Amino acid sequence: MRFFRAELPTALADRCALLAIAAAGVVALFTFGDYGLGWDDFTHSQYGDLLYRYFASGLVFQRVFSFVNLYYYGGGFDLAATLIAKWLPIDTFDGRRLLGAFIGMVGLLVVWRTGRRIGGPVCGLVAVCLLLICPLYYGHIFMNAKDAPFAVAVATLVYAMVRALDEYPTPSWRTVALFGLSLGLAVGSRVLGLIALAYAGLAVLLLFGLEWRGLGFKAAGLRLLGALGLMALGLPLAYLVLGVVWPWAVVEPLNPIHALSYYSHFWEVPWRELYEGRPILVPDMPRTYVPTLFAVQMPELFLGLALAGAAGALVGALAGKAPPTRRAQLMLIAAAALFPILLTVATRPVMYNGIRHFVFVTPALAVLGGLAGAWIWGALARRTLALRAAAAAVFAGGLIVPAVELAQLHPYQYTYYNHFVGGVRGADDKFMLDYWGLAFKQAAAELDEYVDEHRRSLPQGRKFRVAVCGPHRAAAAELGPRYETTYDTFGADFALMLGEFYCATVPAPVIVKIERDGVVYARVYDTRGRSFPSVFAAGQ
Repeated sequence: MRFFRAELPTALADRCALLAIAAAGVVALFTFGDYGLGWDDFTHSQYGDLLYRYFASGLVFQRVFSFVNLYYYGGGFDLAATLIAKWLPIDTFDGRRLLGAFIGMVGLLVVWRTGRRIGGPVCGLVAVCLLLICPLYYGHIFMNAKDAPFAVAVATLVYAMVRALDEYPTPSWRTVALFGLSLGLAVGSRVLGLIALAYAGLAVLLLFGLEWRGLGFKAAGLRLLGALGLMALGLPLAYLVLGVVWPWAVVEPLNPIHALSYYSHFWEVPWRELYEGRPILVPDMPRTYVPTLFAVQMPELFLGLALAGAAGALVGALAGKAPPTRRAQLMLIAAAALFPILLTVATRPVMYNGIRHFVFVTPALAVLGGLAGAWIWGALARRTLALRAAAAAVFAGGLIVPAVELAQLHPYQYTYYNHFVGGVRGADDKFMLDYWGLAFKQAAAELDEYVDEHRRSLPQGRKFRVAVCGPHRAAAAELGPRYETTYDTFGADFALMLGEFYCATVPAPVIVKIERDGVVYARVYDTRGRSFPSVFAAGQ
């Protein structure tokens, strides 16, 4: 008995999809170590250690429930990363990158299965290809301990609900178990996982309305109640999983509600981020923030097919001639992709760090794109071979161009911007790029090389002082023991600065410059014998 059958699929599109996933896995295996540390790595690593101590103590160790504000999040990824670091001979942060890559590959498999179940093998293949060129997904799986695992958990939950609609009104035990597991992981990663209830609610309402019209109110209601009752059998498993990955959530039954309340209010001192060329306080970001960033950060092929698929899915769900369960599936996928974005536009919460909090909508967008691709390919089935070859060439080109651009940005794929805004070069003075500070890894390595080459002319018998604008703990870890990091510019030997708008331009020789497509992601200045007032730009 298996959730995913292991037999090799016979459809050529299925084989191509699996080959693409396998190739991505090989690339991830050889490149996961290239990704630097960011703002959150250390606190999340500590959270994982505290969760481990909590379970190792027999649930007695309570410090995990007062550690900064992370107990308001689930820590399943952090706990798993801690276990990997304890069991395998691998650096803690390399283990986190490798685990993130593995989870990202699982997400690709889930999207493939979802796409082929809804739209057939071609849909599954196109969905996988689109997700692979999605910088928001691929760029975050290696280094985002919250949003990327949450995205995969939500994608798996949506897949479970798609299965349930396929098997309606008597979902199999596999589907019920997968629903419980993925629901626990989704809510246990972020309490926002409860938003999936909105997706399910819209699909169920549509299904009930359609069956009411065809079967009558009583018969439709009995079928719905029976299906919901069977799916509810997965809730105990969901609660068990929730308790493992987010123990604070089950200490008190209402704790998830408290977490929702906590995150509905901005809890930090506001800072500014660059949006459309202006530094804006994050609580003041306009309603257009999320839609605009999706429009300029997704590859053009991804955008075009996802929008076409969304339109087609909504038309098919609301006015199509397909069976009710099929129309409910279309509504489910459309809601999973569009509802969070529309909700953000309507409610205007605090928005920052680009659209990293929306990684979880990219799998559904990819499936919608897969549907559009399958519809187009189906429409061309009776056309000439030349026309089909031309369509395939356009699709291949739409994949290859962003794939090459993402490779050129490596390991900063998450900073990708499309041609609507002129790539990263056009976006540099308009939007945030390396807000996570990943470029410090490469900058620190090149500073090390510089120090080794010029050691005789550098101070002896003490650590080198490095003034830092960016994530300090990440900088300290990347630099190593012969450096000390500081905000204080007085007496600093070097200045390590991100290329973001809030970091100062220092009047000193630049000895290291990390660039992609002519855009500076980080600089190191030789500041010996020079003074400058702050690591931050004036007004920041």
